[in-house]
Amino acid sequence: MPLYQKLRLACQMLEREFDQIPQARKAQLRELGAYIHAKIQTGAPARLTVICTHNSRRSHIGQLWLKAAAVFYGLGKVETYAGGTEATAFNPRAVEAMRKAGFAIAKISDGGNPRYEARLGEDLPSQMLFSKKFSDEPNPQKGFAAVLVCSDADEACPFVPGADGRFAIPYEDPKMFDGTPLESKAYDERCRQIGREMLFAMSQARAKLAVQ
Repeated sequence: MPLYQKLRLACQMLEREFDQIPQARKAQLRELGAYIHAKIQTGAPARLTVICTHNSRRSHIGQLWLKAAAVFYGLGKVETYAGGTEATAFNPRAVEAMRKAGFAIAKISDGGNPRYEARLGEDLPSQMLFSKKFSDEPNPQKGFAAVLVCSDADEACPFVPGADGRFAIPYEDPKMFDGTPLESKAYDERCRQIGREMLFAMSQARAKLAVQ
């Protein structure tokens, strides 16, 4: 079940940029990859919930890139989710950045917390995206890894109930550039960085499976 061509090409491009990831970050991402590998080895799905304060930007970006990376590397037993310490809305600037990267995202409801449907490939199941707390359904309530992508969520959640893995991989918030001439560039760069690093983590899981 292939990714859309534009998204697949984006993954290939980001894969060639792994040397841009600092060694300290690679060490953190290898730990996440080891968790994914260990779960798949048991026959259970690797459930990954990406957490940020407002579940509006970085957490959704991380959720989609982790899923794309799993498909790209042929890891079928990976489920990705996103949540926050509070709920707001999936920011339209982040939506646009993901669309430019190759994700097909359609808005299917309006209101203060609109819902979006994201597709990664013609024959791949869609993902429903909206802002929610990490403890809200449809997010898993136990047996998942918490991937904390902002320092505020990391500090607010020293313990994530139900999680059997916890990985703090913070990213700078592109929100600080909202309303400035650098807005679009900032969102594209953060989208690219998160994509690059989530692909690296998934590549580590794939490599471990390949040698067994």
